[in-house]
Amino acid sequence: MLIVKKFGGSSVANAERVFNVARIITEDYKKGNDVVVVVSAQGDTTDDLIDKAHEITKRPNKREMDQLLAAGEQISIALLAMAIGELGCPVVSLLGWQAGFRTNTTYSAARIKRVETERIRSELEKKRIVVVAGFQGVNRNEDITTFGRGGSDTSAVAIAASMKADLCQIYTDVEGVFTADPRKVPNARKLDEITYDEMLELATLGAQVLNNRSVEMAKKYNVEMEVLSSLNPVPGTKVKEATNMEKMMISSVAKDAHVARVMIVGIPDEPGIAFKIFSRVAQAHINVDMILQSVGRDGTKDITFTVPEDCGAAAVAALQEYADRVGAKSLTYDTKTAKVSVVGAGMETHEGVAAKMFEALSEKSINIQMISTSEIKVSVLIAAEEADRAVSAVHAKFFDEM
Repeated sequence: MLIVKKFGGSSVANAERVFNVARIITEDYKKGNDVVVVVSAQGDTTDDLIDKAHEITKRPNKREMDQLLAAGEQISIALLAMAIGELGCPVVSLLGWQAGFRTNTTYSAARIKRVETERIRSELEKKRIVVVAGFQGVNRNEDITTFGRGGSDTSAVAIAASMKADLCQIYTDVEGVFTADPRKVPNARKLDEITYDEMLELATLGAQVLNNRSVEMAKKYNVEMEVLSSLNPVPGTKVKEATNMEKMMISSVAKDAHVARVMIVGIPDEPGIAFKIFSRVAQAHINVDMILQSVGRDGTKDITFTVPEDCGAAAVAALQEYADRVGAKSLTYDTKTAKVSVVGAGMETHEGVAAKMFEALSEKSINIQMISTSEIKVSVLIAAEEADRAVSAVHAKFFDEM
């Protein structure tokens, strides 16, 4: 059996935890399994390296940042390999390029083109545990590239997909996927399983359990995944294809506090305006989420939309010249907002989900600014200071009444 295991930075934050991870790995190895391990940088190493770069320059070159940040994982894999060796098992550590990760040429947010698995297979044939640096690869110029935040999840799934692994386990500091953040909602329940689509929505909505790119890849290549704790040896949450879409179940209530609301007021009410606005935002490489357009009045209308919090200023900058040219009354953005969502497979064919969510918010006198829906989620934009209270209220409405 081939098992791919991924451990995040908190799981290997110090020597004690490194040895804890080494014991988890060697237990499966001693059962006769082939084991490939993907590791993130220790603790706050990545943040520390970013701070070091900013001590030198406010705008570090992206290529050089990749050179710098890749060092964090190099430290982790070497230390973990040493710990595994101390426990008496044969092991080898590999950097991303040594493990065969080939990427495009986009620095700091590279996409994996392929994983050339010959070296990993060769090491497994020698009965070694293979420890791979996550988050990194090499491009056609032989330059190191990194995959962005959460990229080690993607590294692990890419290996599992390329090698047709039997299982891909993602170890974190929580016991699995919960119906809400258990740190904010004490009665949140751990899910035994969740669909790829639901997990992708939660990852996109800011749930810090799995990277959304890793979930997309797992779904595409049908990689069996499990999210579980490196600190508490209990069964985790399986991420898998839906088995009964006729059954509607709310899986989780999620909060994304990193949202900016952009408002452009008093623009001409005529065909093509939405295209002119959002094409400019797209050219600035900014992803748009929720969109609200008012009904035209007196020849003008308003458009409001949301973007990631750190893109609010950039979105306004991208639109400023156009807003001035068409005589918009105002162009502003606000980061004191949050998005709260309910996620569940089969919602589209089951009535009353949105009404129940809105009822929970109404009972707590929480005002809704914007609404967005899809087949498996209902999202609302509310004031940031109301977010935790909203999550608790919505969670109680759906789960305490079950």
